Amino acid sequence: MTTNVPALDAGAAAAGPRRNFLDVATGFWSWASTLDHKRIGLMYLVGVSLAFLCGGLFALLVRLHLWEPHGTLFSNADYNQIFTLHGAFMVFLFVIPAIPGSLGNILLPLMLGAKDVALPRLNLLSFYLWLVGAALATLAIVFGGFDTGWTFYTPYSLYTEQAVVTIGLAVFVLGFSSIFTGLNFIVTVHKLRAPGMTWFRMPLFVWALYATSLLQVLATPVLGITVLLVAFERLYHVGIFDPRLGGDPVLFEHFFWFYSHPAVYIMVLPAFGIISELVSVHSRKPVFGYKLIAYSSIAIAVISFLVWGHHMFTSGQSTYAMFAFSFLTFFVAIPTAIKEFSWVATVWRGSIALNSPMLYTLAFLIIFSIGGLTGVILGALAVNLHLHDTYFVVAHFHYVMMGSIAVAFFAGLHHWWPKIFGVMYDEFLAKIACGIIFVGFNATFIPQFIMGSRGMPRRYATYVPDYTDFHKASTIGAIVLGCGIALMVYYLVASLFQRRQAMQNHWGGVTLEWHAPTPPPVENFTTPPVVTTEVYDYSTLDLDTMRRPVQ
Repeated sequence: MTTNVPALDAGAAAAGPRRNFLDVATGFWSWASTLDHKRIGLMYLVGVSLAFLCGGLFALLVRLHLWEPHGTLFSNADYNQIFTLHGAFMVFLFVIPAIPGSLGNILLPLMLGAKDVALPRLNLLSFYLWLVGAALATLAIVFGGFDTGWTFYTPYSLYTEQAVVTIGLAVFVLGFSSIFTGLNFIVTVHKLRAPGMTWFRMPLFVWALYATSLLQVLATPVLGITVLLVAFERLYHVGIFDPRLGGDPVLFEHFFWFYSHPAVYIMVLPAFGIISELVSVHSRKPVFGYKLIAYSSIAIAVISFLVWGHHMFTSGQSTYAMFAFSFLTFFVAIPTAIKEFSWVATVWRGSIALNSPMLYTLAFLIIFSIGGLTGVILGALAVNLHLHDTYFVVAHFHYVMMGSIAVAFFAGLHHWWPKIFGVMYDEFLAKIACGIIFVGFNATFIPQFIMGSRGMPRRYATYVPDYTDFHKASTIGAIVLGCGIALMVYYLVASLFQRRQAMQNHWGGVTLEWHAPTPPPVENFTTPPVVTTEVYDYSTLDLDTMRRPVQ
């Protein structure tokens, strides 16, 4: 991608250190009141990382409890709360906002050649709403806890004495945060693209965020209305979901999954965008089938509204509805497979650099393939009836949610870390951590596929001894996975103190964010960029600028 942005003004660099968005102002208030999308993205990054670590701790407690068939740590009631906290923290506080809120906020304007998002005050408000939602979720733990599972299924969520209204309010507020972020990204993409950046010159990460934003704006209100109805049901007994009052608990399932299946793609589409960027940069090739990948993001967003019923094959819906939802489940695999084949074709015969971002990318390709293929298995009616509510579903869900989305998030974090902070982490430790995470993740969830296929139900605090070996293997894998993540956190945080300089364009990227100074200034670009060639054109790469250390 060619622009009119100068590589770097050598005279200005010699005159003194350049001020960037990190050091242009200091102090708590400069961050708390900032309208800079990059600072807001960093605050999101800290927030979602803490939520991820909390959710991971809850997961590790669950696995340790299941070491023995009778359980080892908690009562059955406490176990229910722990696994509910794990699901709620991971889904609502980490996986949904992680990539759009952090990397999306930081990179979207840079990739478009804009100075900021279109609505910077709304952007800051969305972060504060996320904080309020996180605080309310924490308060729910203090004031009674909640043990309904992260899906809040009725009628149990209506009858339990737990703090369901508080956690429902948290989810409601988090929904507004998601909607505001989506609105901001949509307006930014439509209105603030640099001159010459047509729709099909946008990076694929931007396409993925755009499709995600459409889902956030259109699907999230359904969840907000649903949790409000649950709150009204509990407080005023209006008889919407409560069968004792003439309500229908299956109606809740329809409402919840009508949002929550698009929410799966709210989570995974940004991950797809990250992988599309990384396979190109680290294979030194233009993305194979660029337009197909772009269109497939929109196709996934559209079809995702039509497949919610495959979560409800055992709920008593009609045979014809099940046939339709099963077909649509297979159908949504087509645009997803287009992406997977395009990524493999991009890597094929490329000049592959086996650095840490690329290793995470390759790990994603393997893990997502397993997650996607097991999703097709669950889409088959006869098989689903046997596997529904077993550990097979747990393993599939985590291969898509944790294995794919979190690994893509780690890949993007390693890829853009030198650009964001101007410092480089320990690449050797990064490769070691990637290997540990990959081995630990598969060791955790492959045994769950096996015991799920043999009938082990999910969410149980105790189990028959036949499954002991599988649970122990899964627990050992979870400990290994936790060690890998701990190592990753260590060397990334350490890099901020060691201050080992990165290159101006550390990986040799050609999209617009790599044309900005490193780290970017508040205004992103010293000269407004003008795009003159197609995206992912590596013939325009300035190797001298790429290798120049950060000033």
